[in-house]
Amino acid sequence: MERVKKVEIITNTLELGKVLDILEKVGVSGYTIVKDVTGKGDRGEVLDDLETEALTNGYVLSVCTEEQEHQLVEAIRPILKKYGGVCLVSDAKWIEH
Repeated sequence: MERVKKVEIITNTLELGKVLDILEKVGVSGYTIVKDVTGKGDRGEVLDDLETEALTNGYVLSVCTEEQEHQLVEAIRPILKKYGGVCLVSDAKWIEH
């Protein structure tokens, strides 16, 4: 198994393109996206009964190296500051196959 950093990002759905661009620039090659994520945070509640995608959130799951982690976090920070959301980074192990 290889040690990696698990990255979980929740932000406004309209900003997912910017998040994916950042992952690409940092060299992260894979990710999973879950759209229409609901919940409650410091900016209030996000429900799944909205008519427009502009007010919904998306969840991105990926893994990266420790070196990529620092670049990724610094690049994601302005998006989270402006549009809200969460970026969690934790230690994980990649099962090579």
